[in-house]
Amino acid sequence: MKKIFYGWRVVGAGAALQFFQSLLLNQAFGIYVAVLVEDRGWSKTAISGAAALKSTEVALLGPVLGWAVDRFGSQGIVRAGILIFGLGFMLLSQIETLAGFYAAFVVVALGSSMFSNFVMSVAIIQWFEKRRARALSALQFGGAVGGLFVFLIAWSIQAYGWRTTAFASGVIAILVGWPLARIIRSRPEEHGETVDGVPPAVKTAERSGAPERRMFSAGEALRTSAFWLISLGHGFSLLVVSAVNVHAITHIKEGMGYSLAQATLVFTLVTAGQFLGVMLGWVIGERFVKRKIAAACMLMHGVGLLMLTYSTGLGMLIVSALIHGTAWGLRGPLMQAIRADYFGRTSIGMIMGLSNLVTVIGNISGPILAALFADWTGDYRVGFTILAIMAGIGSLFFWMARRPR
Repeated sequence: MKKIFYGWRVVGAGAALQFFQSLLLNQAFGIYVAVLVEDRGWSKTAISGAAALKSTEVALLGPVLGWAVDRFGSQGIVRAGILIFGLGFMLLSQIETLAGFYAAFVVVALGSSMFSNFVMSVAIIQWFEKRRARALSALQFGGAVGGLFVFLIAWSIQAYGWRTTAFASGVIAILVGWPLARIIRSRPEEHGETVDGVPPAVKTAERSGAPERRMFSAGEALRTSAFWLISLGHGFSLLVVSAVNVHAITHIKEGMGYSLAQATLVFTLVTAGQFLGVMLGWVIGERFVKRKIAAACMLMHGVGLLMLTYSTGLGMLIVSALIHGTAWGLRGPLMQAIRADYFGRTSIGMIMGLSNLVTVIGNISGPILAALFADWTGDYRVGFTILAIMAGIGSLFFWMARRPR
C-alpha cells in the first residue's frame, strides 16, 4: 500500500482547524454583532471596533509570528493558540461591559492568530512546491465548510443564549483543536521527507536544465514592486470581505426586514460560494496566471457587494452571496501561493508577516467605514458602495503585480 505523503496530513489537520475557527469566530462574528446590538444596546461602530482590534493585533503580531514560524516551526505556536482561543471564548461568555467585551476579544484574537490561515499557510508552503496552489486551496476547504454550518451558532444563540454558546465554543475548540495541532509539522526535511514527497534524485532530474529559482530574503522582497502591489491588492479585497463578514447579517436583518434566521441563512450562501471558489481554485490554480485570476476576483467582489447593497429581493441576495463567496474562495489561497512563487520559501513567514502590516488596513477599515456610514445615514448603502468601488480599484494592483526579476 502506497504511503500517503505527510504533507497532505498537515493540510488535512490545518483544514480542520480552519473549519473550527471559521465556524466559531470568523463567520459567527456577524451573528454576535447583531445579537449584542440588540441585547446590550451598544452601537454598531463600537462593536465593529472589536473586529478592528482583532485585525490590528494580527497585523502587529504578523512579523513576529512569521519570524517565529520560520525559526522554530508551527507546531508549538498552533498548540498555544488553541488553548488561548478557547479560554478567550470562555471569558467572552462572562462579560458585562463594552470594555470587558474588548478585553475578551483581544484574548480570542491572540489565540486565533496563532493557528490562523497565515500560520497554517506557512507550514504548507514548506511542504509543497509543485502542487502548492492546490494544497493551499485544500486548506481553505475547512474555512468554507465551517461557514456552511454557521447556522448552528445562530440556532444555539437563539436556543441557549449567546453566553452559553460562547462558553461551549471555547470548550469545543480546546477538546478538538489540541489533537489536530499535534499533527502539524513544519518542514519535511526535519522529518525525513522531501518537498512534494518526491525522492531527491527525481527532484534533481526534474530541475536539470531549468533556471534556478531565487529565494528572496524579507529585505529583498520589500524592495520589489510586486510585494507592495500584492499587499495592496490583498488589503483592498479585505475591505469587502471584512465588512461583509461583520455587517451583512445586520444589513439583511435591519435594512431589509428579514429575521435573524433568514439573514444567517443568506449569509451561509456566501460560504457555499466560497466552497465553490475553493474547488475552482483546486482545478485552475496551477493552470492560469494567478495574478490575473486574483484581478478578476476583485471585480466579482465589487459586483457581489453592489448586488447585496441594492438588492430588491431574495433572489438577488442569493446571487450576490454566491458571487462574493466564489471570489473569496478562489482568490484567498492564491494570495499566499503568489508570494511563495515570487519570493521562495526560505523567508516566506517573515514576508507574509510584513505583508500583514499592509493588508490589515483593509481588515480594519472595511467594518469601521461601513459602520460609520450606517450609524450616520441609517443604512449601509453609502458605505458598501464605496467599498465596492475600492474593490474594483484593487483589481488593478493584482494585474500589475508581475514576478520580480
